Amino acid sequence: MSGLNASLGYFLAIVGVSAVGRVLVTRWRPRWTFLTELIAAFALSACRLEVDTIAEVGQWAGALGPDVAITMLFISITVHGIIMQGVSGNPSVTLMGLLQKDTGAVAAVLSVAAQLLGAYVALLVAGKYWQMELTDMHMIKNLMMSECSTSLKVPPLQGVFAEALGALTFHLVYLVLKNRSQLLRIPIFSVLLTLISYAGNNYTSGYVNPSLAYAMTFTCPGHTFLAYSLVYWLGPLMGESLMFFNAKKILK
Repeated sequence: MSGLNASLGYFLAIVGVSAVGRVLVTRWRPRWTFLTELIAAFALSACRLEVDTIAEVGQWAGALGPDVAITMLFISITVHGIIMQGVSGNPSVTLMGLLQKDTGAVAAVLSVAAQLLGAYVALLVAGKYWQMELTDMHMIKNLMMSECSTSLKVPPLQGVFAEALGALTFHLVYLVLKNRSQLLRIPIFSVLLTLISYAGNNYTSGYVNPSLAYAMTFTCPGHTFLAYSLVYWLGPLMGESLMFFNAKKILK
């Protein structure tokens, strides 16, 4: 259980820092919304990187089965939804707001840039954490850092459609529940994103979030940067566009 305890400590640290960071930004720089997007992307990516560690090597080095990884994924998404209410950390959601004219062009560009930066910082922080080698699981993960396994396990074209389907599903539910209470939205989104990730495990891992995908797999060998960009940017944008242009028909 030492591996799980170390992971729980890591999760608590990430959540605590992110929650405090958001409070400080909201209080002192309320107009700098792009900073909250940076914090949200950082928290989401940092937690997902550790969940991926549990899924990859937990059962071999920490006696942690796939059920633990799924449970931790659900919990991390739920906690993220609670502490980051109103902030997505997802470029595709930001771009959807731009298409719906809920977000200005300048604000959207700043938010997307901040989200990517947050994912990059999460990758650095997770790497430093793994280098501490607190458990056998993290020691193995540290050794695997330079040769991480790609999340894209299918040809790029198939990956584009897989991400598009996941994004379409997510954004449809997001649109339907947009005006509902957070008490209803958060658990539904958490279950949905967990299911999308589980269903896409053998395809693209179902990130439906370009900044998250950047942290998780863009630095891994196996595909070119262009292939990753097509799958994890074009895929979600396709799904989002299908939802957006058919939204009126769906909601009738």
